[in-house]
Amino acid sequence: MNTTSAYALRLGDNCLVLSQRLGAWCGHAPELEIDLALANIGLDLLGQARNFLTYAAELEGEGSEDTLAFSRDERQFCNLLLAEQPNGNFADTLVRQYFIDVWHVALFSRLTQSRDAQLAAIAAKAIKEARYHLRFSRGWVERLGNGTSVSAEKMQQAVDTLWRFTAELFDADEIETSLAADGIAIDPRELRAEWEAEVYDGLQQATLTVPAEAAYRTGGKHGLHTEHLGPMLAEMQYLQRMYPGQQW
Repeated sequence: MNTTSAYALRLGDNCLVLSQRLGAWCGHAPELEIDLALANIGLDLLGQARNFLTYAAELEGEGSEDTLAFSRDERQFCNLLLAEQPNGNFADTLVRQYFIDVWHVALFSRLTQSRDAQLAAIAAKAIKEARYHLRFSRGWVERLGNGTSVSAEKMQQAVDTLWRFTAELFDADEIETSLAADGIAIDPRELRAEWEAEVYDGLQQATLTVPAEAAYRTGGKHGLHTEHLGPMLAEMQYLQRMYPGQQW
């Protein structure tokens, strides 16, 4: 796999896995408005995933978005560990979404300037959606952080639990650094300052505490996942695994 297709695959996997997580809320969210909002955000992410995965398949000259989504095993997925974390309660979902939304806005806004015309075009569409996603997730982080003692406690627990997965957002490897040097990809280390400025301000406005430095988890980009991805993929891929090549 060439470096550009590997990069597109990573971005697509992040959106695909997070979309699948949000889809699981359909019919189970705290209220109808939130149910619809999470479903719509999930559909936006699915559209982004389709664009990135289709491009990755085109660059490789084989397969399609479907084969990449449904025919790969867990170790072949290269999404961030944060994206695959379970929905938990509503606070867990919102904090996970907020952390990734901030990262997506910083990433896609820069990727619109990529020398790769297709990556730039995908990012130009995705950034409009990512900004809406961020308004939604930050608004709820602030609302619940400043809500009741119970909602504030749950939000702080979610921040503390998910914080150890945030360093991977800025973990650069040879694929990203080489493509960034050619003006194609974004070096994730460049995103840290913007991400921290937004997240620290958002948590402060929500009267939540930024966790102390802790041991961080990485490895998702290289197929080293937590125990949560496998069961999710088994559910997502079931029909295509049982009846390969079918079309609906």
